[in-house]
Amino acid sequence: MTSVALGPTDQLDPRLLEHRRELTGYCYRMLGSIFDAEDAVQETMVRAWRGIADFEGRSAVRSWLYRIATNVCLDQLSGRQRRALPMDLSGSPYPPVEASLAGRLPASAWVEPVLDRQVIPEDGDPAEQAVARESIRLAFVAALQHLPPRQRAVLILREVLRWKAEEVAQLLDTTVASVNSALQRARATLADLEGRPAPRSLDSEDKALLARYLDAFERYDIDAFVQLLHEDATQHMPPFEMWLQGREDIGAWMVTPPASSCRGSKLIQTSANGTPAFAQYRPAEGGGHLPWGLHVLEIEDGRIAHISSFLNLDCELFAALGLPTSL
Repeated sequence: MTSVALGPTDQLDPRLLEHRRELTGYCYRMLGSIFDAEDAVQETMVRAWRGIADFEGRSAVRSWLYRIATNVCLDQLSGRQRRALPMDLSGSPYPPVEASLAGRLPASAWVEPVLDRQVIPEDGDPAEQAVARESIRLAFVAALQHLPPRQRAVLILREVLRWKAEEVAQLLDTTVASVNSALQRARATLADLEGRPAPRSLDSEDKALLARYLDAFERYDIDAFVQLLHEDATQHMPPFEMWLQGREDIGAWMVTPPASSCRGSKLIQTSANGTPAFAQYRPAEGGGHLPWGLHVLEIEDGRIAHISSFLNLDCELFAALGLPTSL
């Protein structure tokens, strides 16, 4: 989508701007990409800016903006292939050898990460923030991509944003019965995919685990690193199709070129997709460190169960996430 310049944000009605972050979260869940979500929100703001003079207040500004954003997302999704994660595309893990990197798909094929701060209000109700974090988990966003677009919208509006069926029916210009039917079908699909992770917060042991992860990776002590992983831990690295299973294979991969060139990296801890994450900066020729990848971690029973390593190969990911583009 081609973005239309809005001009200085102080020219926009404040009623529009106050909803921008939550709209970004909604569009991200719908589209599975922070790039596409920001384009959709930009287009939403353009349409709202053009129509605000004619807005008669028959519904809340928030509801009006969600109607616009939903239509923008449905337009974007028309005829588009669903985004996925590498493990969705291949039932078998790859061997930890360089030849496994042969398969690479364009960025449009993958579910992409998002930083929590981009889509979760910092001053929101703690219970609502917990639901918001759960609903941007990578497994959940990937599962949403299996739903037809209108079912996807219904499920997000009803179960994540807690809209009433009547409100969703009005937004989608349909009936309450149709909304309830779509919700039941969406729930059944997600149940089959096991796409609803259990919400949990980090405890002191988890925080100590993350500190050991950072230390082991920066020292590139692979023996110490693999001890932090579950025995059957998994890792994938979009845009490559490959994925690994088992801490032994993950450890073997990390000492095999080209992965071993990550030795000497620096990590910055953050939070992405409702879970702990580390931005990795790899040593650059001539000195310094350049952005290389975002590690999004899943912790289970005191160990790392999964690592999603989103590589910054096109040099756009870190900028889109608002992360430093150099150290």
